[in-house]
Amino acid sequence: MKHFITVALLTACLSAAAQTGGNGDFSFTEASELNLTGKILPDTPNPYHRVDTCVYKGFTSGENEQVRCSAGLAVLFRTDSPVISVKAEYGYYNTAPNTMGIALRGFDLYIRKDGVWTYAASKVGNPTRPDDNIVLINGMDDSVKECMLYLPIYSEMYSVKIGVTSGSMIESLASPFRHRIAIFGSSFTQGISISRPGMSYPMQFMRDTGLQILSLGCSGNCKMQPYFADVLADVQADAFLFDAFSNPDATMIQERLFPFIERMREAHPGIPLIFMQTIYRESRNFSLTNDMKEQAKMDMAAKLMAEAVRKYDDVYFIIPDTGDDARESSVDGTHPSDMGYMAWARSIEKPVLKILKKYGIR
Repeated sequence: MKHFITVALLTACLSAAAQTGGNGDFSFTEASELNLTGKILPDTPNPYHRVDTCVYKGFTSGENEQVRCSAGLAVLFRTDSPVISVKAEYGYYNTAPNTMGIALRGFDLYIRKDGVWTYAASKVGNPTRPDDNIVLINGMDDSVKECMLYLPIYSEMYSVKIGVTSGSMIESLASPFRHRIAIFGSSFTQGISISRPGMSYPMQFMRDTGLQILSLGCSGNCKMQPYFADVLADVQADAFLFDAFSNPDATMIQERLFPFIERMREAHPGIPLIFMQTIYRESRNFSLTNDMKEQAKMDMAAKLMAEAVRKYDDVYFIIPDTGDDARESSVDGTHPSDMGYMAWARSIEKPVLKILKKYGIR
């Protein structure tokens, strides 16, 4: 019995070592020294922040946390290492019950195979142990691999170090993604209820189309606020997508939509502004109160956008769809699962590409 316990403990220790790695056999590179893609604003003191909250004011404390989170950011690099690991130091991390920890606080690795970005590994470590070296994948060959590592959707990162075996090569990978398409949206855009960071609909859209998406998803807080318009006015982008009708109620949509459009047109003349209708929430199925509230904002958005498309040049309205099985793919009555977000990404692909083509964006 004593011998069995000793063997079991040894096995557990070896398993833990395989997960966390040993720092001595690795060399580490700060991710920001490689190619960090998806930045909506290029210059922030912390490279993993999306917005510099010392420059842009007006955010609530919760919004401050959100715009400092790394949702939508990914690191592009090349390496011949058979092992890839990550060490992370967190400023803030989220523990929401309706989203997997890998998405909120973890990392999602894709490797390009035969020209296609292919899932490779995803893991999350313990945010309270920044010295842990989390092995994402091992046992690969020593050929040069083109990698894309998605960062957490709802955590503030102080440091992200990518580990490769000592003596292996690691260098920046030139971005294969074209143009700069900015997107401002709700928890749907940030990716709440996805299983891992690469499964939000903007990231799926980016992999499917090859268009670079610059994401400013802010869960519960995409309400066309003037101070968010200040940020978006300074963004250099070829086109804008707005998931603008998921968070505000009907009255707020009525009050804010046209001033928001006019501010965006003034800041970005001749640039396409594509607004998406919000999706049907499954919490409406039996709650008359929820059904009435949700339908009111959908009706208001549809009515005003019909007018906006006639009134303004370069303004468009499209309808996303979370698929035929939407009622089975809902996670919490509001947010879809990975499969629902996949359907969303695919449903907007044709209309968005058709609009962008008018502006020479292909």
